[in-house]
Amino acid sequence: MPLGFAIVGTGMISRFHARAIADVRGAKLVACCDTAPGRAQQFADEVGCTPYDNMKAMLADEAVDVVSIATPSGAHMEPAVAAAKAGKHVIVEKPLEITLRRCDKIIDACEQAGVKLGTIFPSRFHDSSVLMRKAIDQGRFGRLTLGDAYVKWYRTQEYYDSGAWRGTWKLDGGGALMNQAVHTVDLLSWLMGPVEEIQAQTATLAHKRIEVEDVATATLKFASGALGVIEATTAAYPGYLKRIELHGSEGSAVLEEEDIKAWDFAKRKPADKAIHKAMQQSKSTGGGAADPAAIGHHGHTMQFKDFVKAINTDGTPAVDGHEGRKPVEIILAIYKAAQSGKTVKLPLKSDPRLG
Repeated sequence: MPLGFAIVGTGMISRFHARAIADVRGAKLVACCDTAPGRAQQFADEVGCTPYDNMKAMLADEAVDVVSIATPSGAHMEPAVAAAKAGKHVIVEKPLEITLRRCDKIIDACEQAGVKLGTIFPSRFHDSSVLMRKAIDQGRFGRLTLGDAYVKWYRTQEYYDSGAWRGTWKLDGGGALMNQAVHTVDLLSWLMGPVEEIQAQTATLAHKRIEVEDVATATLKFASGALGVIEATTAAYPGYLKRIELHGSEGSAVLEEEDIKAWDFAKRKPADKAIHKAMQQSKSTGGGAADPAAIGHHGHTMQFKDFVKAINTDGTPAVDGHEGRKPVEIILAIYKAAQSGKTVKLPLKSDPRLG
């Protein structure tokens, strides 16, 4: 029997979850829930599942084994904790939550209930990201010296006006960093290792009626001693592909969206020829650079496949709750550094959003 999935929240990202679930063998979308009148029924008519406008009723459905959380970022904790307490496995769209305390409540609830918890970060599953990580693990970069991430995207004012939660601290949890760049922050820290110190500046320069930043810059010191930069914005017209650059004493590599754009190592390997050949055939489109709906769901599919495997084998998801917490901590540290004008050391001793 396939695992029965339910999606909570039927906004834009829920469609990506539904498509991914449909593509995974051993998974089936059986239910959805949204408290807004008519939205669950509309979504159910689109994808073919049982609609609920009440979370408690949905969790009582014995066909539901896994709950996928697709609500606004600052509203992940309540449905995730409720699902865990009902004995359902939980997978949460990025970010895991918008404060460390709320992240920890999700993690604790899932651990106490003995259910699996995953955080959606599909970029980790792309072949190019895996190649970068493998090269690091093999020591091909030598001593890592620099790790940089750039997310120079564009969002219209209409984008922020389209939902009351967008651009708010309470539900969006932040701006260009917490909403758009969180994927790249996660990928950078997954590749470069833990961040030790941060200095930063943020600003709201091009959008109105939002509380959060649309431009952010940060300088990092990693635990390895390497340095780095994070730049994130939703105010760079017309929007450009996200980019990660890794440099070391014996090698460098550049990742743009899913394409490797540079792959240069002092000690070459036969497999490098295929990578260099692939570099000549650029595949990436604009991704989410200007349109948040213009992304593929194949990364989600690979992550849902990994999550199903973890449930069936009693393993650990590749991106569990503890992994999902890490980029949230880094982003909150950037906000704290920007607000205080001081260097912030990680791990954070307290949640900067809560004092």
